[in-house]
Amino acid sequence: MTPIDIRSQGVVLRRLLALTMLVMATACLAQEAPNAGDSISPDNRVLSLPYGFWNESFGLAAAYVYAVNGFPQPQASVLATVMAGTGGSAMGFFMGRDIRVFGIERLFLDPIASVGYFSNANAFINGNPEFAGQQAGANGSDPNNFVTGNGVDNFFRLRFKYLLPIGHGRDQVISQYHLDRGLLESGATGGKSWNPITSGRTFLEIRPFYRSQVINGDDLDTSITTNGADFSAMWDNRDYPASASSGNALSLRISRDFGQFNSSGPWTALIGEYDHYISLGATPKYRQRVIALNIWTADSPTWKQAPDGTISNRPPAYTGASLGGLWRMRAFPTQRFSDKAAIYYAAELRLIPEWNLFNYLPRLQERVGVQWVQFVGFVEAGRVAPRWTIGALHSSMQWDGGIGVRLWAKGLVVRVDTALSNEGVGVQMMVSQPFQF
Repeated sequence: MTPIDIRSQGVVLRRLLALTMLVMATACLAQEAPNAGDSISPDNRVLSLPYGFWNESFGLAAAYVYAVNGFPQPQASVLATVMAGTGGSAMGFFMGRDIRVFGIERLFLDPIASVGYFSNANAFINGNPEFAGQQAGANGSDPNNFVTGNGVDNFFRLRFKYLLPIGHGRDQVISQYHLDRGLLESGATGGKSWNPITSGRTFLEIRPFYRSQVINGDDLDTSITTNGADFSAMWDNRDYPASASSGNALSLRISRDFGQFNSSGPWTALIGEYDHYISLGATPKYRQRVIALNIWTADSPTWKQAPDGTISNRPPAYTGASLGGLWRMRAFPTQRFSDKAAIYYAAELRLIPEWNLFNYLPRLQERVGVQWVQFVGFVEAGRVAPRWTIGALHSSMQWDGGIGVRLWAKGLVVRVDTALSNEGVGVQMMVSQPFQF
């Protein structure tokens, strides 16, 4: 594989991630379970509506989404969406969630299929002739060191997840959350103790995947194919995974492309994430006050860099050590930073007041069903580095801070986060809370 092939794996993926995550998160309808109290009534189990958005790849875009909660099984859901933008980009996406397979009570399947064309997408990879000799995406790289290209990106994945018979998963395979105006009233599935044998839900997962990208740009023209599997374990000890107020969660994952079939080359990525929630209790003015903490890290043991700077066995940016965009370092563009290793820290103060503006707008409220508004302040710190060591990852770190507004609308968390860094301001619009997605 040539240096261009290796480093261009993320060019379209970086733009695809921002959009696929938007529609993937809509499938949280299933995670809240069909009996999730008053958050999802029988009339609200079908989501069918056009919507619009803007981002740097699509421009102004029009889209349509159709989702059914409780199909093809009571605990499952399916979602499909199509979108097209004035920038020339278009994509289609399908996802199923929590589909019980092979008649095995504790085994569930989450299929994903995505096809898309992306026009004039900026990617922080090598190839810009104005920055010869500088590794694009490195911690000290220039913010203008990116390339622009068009591409086709097709992605397929099957996630098999098995719920272990321990903790809250011992006696209840399907969670039954009961809500009061969007906040958990009873049915918590975690936060009782630090012992996974007695508290929380523990999953073992295998996710076969296939991804093919064709990239055409002024400075590069290449195609990349990757296939393999993710192997992961997650202890979800949050009281309510959709919007936790107490508890914690830990996930560990190994992603591996074995270099077989038509793969462009083998690679391995190791990823770990931990988040923790501290409830500050309610007050006469606030229904809920929560401190949310998160740490995330990644490394690639297969990464090899030759004396001339050529890198081999590098994971694609979408699954490796990268920062920037919707989830981590929100003031920076999508996957602004990438390298062999990375670390990330975040702290959020989440406040839900008693006051709800939408209750004073009955016609709008009837359509969107907002049961709470949440105001958030957050700070983030992170760094990518050519090696995973405490010293390398904690020197010259990137920082940002910001504020967010989030809504609980018909069983979904809708968020808009605005953050400021030394490279400017970033606005991230997304569905779902940012940690452990």
